[in-house]
Amino acid sequence: MKKLRELTIDETFELFLLIKNADVRIAKNGKKFIAFTFQDTSGTIDGKYWDASEEEISRFSAGNVILLNGKREVYQGNPQVKIIHMRLAKPEEPNQPTLYMERAPLKREDMIEEMNQTIFEITNAHWQRIVRHILTKYQKEFFDYPAAKRNHHAFANGLAYHTISMLRLGKAICKEYEELNAPLLYAGIILHDLGKVKELSGAMSTEYTLAGNLIGHLVLAEEEISKACSALKIDEAEEDVIILKHMVLAHHGLLEYGSPVRPRIMEAEILHQIDNMDASIQMMLSSIRQTEPGQYTDRIFGLENRSFYVPKDC
Repeated sequence: MKKLRELTIDETFELFLLIKNADVRIAKNGKKFIAFTFQDTSGTIDGKYWDASEEEISRFSAGNVILLNGKREVYQGNPQVKIIHMRLAKPEEPNQPTLYMERAPLKREDMIEEMNQTIFEITNAHWQRIVRHILTKYQKEFFDYPAAKRNHHAFANGLAYHTISMLRLGKAICKEYEELNAPLLYAGIILHDLGKVKELSGAMSTEYTLAGNLIGHLVLAEEEISKACSALKIDEAEEDVIILKHMVLAHHGLLEYGSPVRPRIMEAEILHQIDNMDASIQMMLSSIRQTEPGQYTDRIFGLENRSFYVPKDC
């Protein structure tokens, strides 16, 4: 049986899928509709359910498995599904949501081991103690959560996978440029997105929490550093703690992208660029893997809605 993102344009299908997101919106005619994101292990696709009743809104909520009869289409350069008919999966059918969740390509235990080995390379005592304390506090969430609701690494274990990928890039860069403070860069990489364990609701039917919407993961991570300092009796006024906080707060690079401050330390600028590179590569790969050579990918929202050409074998 085909996977969701293996479907060709105008192909009709019937598949069991997970409702990843179900956002209720109001159409121009004043009636409610549901903006769905459907998911299986190959990825996601969006679809709209028009003129939804209150009963249907309640029935087709995020986290449920449905049997969807639909047609794969394209709208404004992006894949979507035309919903012909859908119903909830029955108890005797494959109705476990975990069967349809996309996951990181690395095993959870391998990522934990690689992370622990890197922590030994953080030779500054304050940074290592803070990183260990926070990772221990949020280990389950950190290694289960996605890195985003949509766009890059938006799958189970995606947060840890994104961090591991960045650490590998960081280590390669530190070998090339010995002037870089490797322990600072590694500590900053590990903590930079850790606030997402409080910004997002989890791997299943991911939504932004109230704190995620109103505070954001940069400030939430900075708050966790302060809490760790309090628990570990570390003076927050010490320069190395302030520098570590700067790494987290500046990692989006630009004020308009959500950073309270722009990078003012070399390692903070490198962290920002590694973060952007890994996120961009992941978004491109996700689309390129579903595109035949000689064709263009779907438009990628996180990359200014650009589509990318996949060259034929050269």
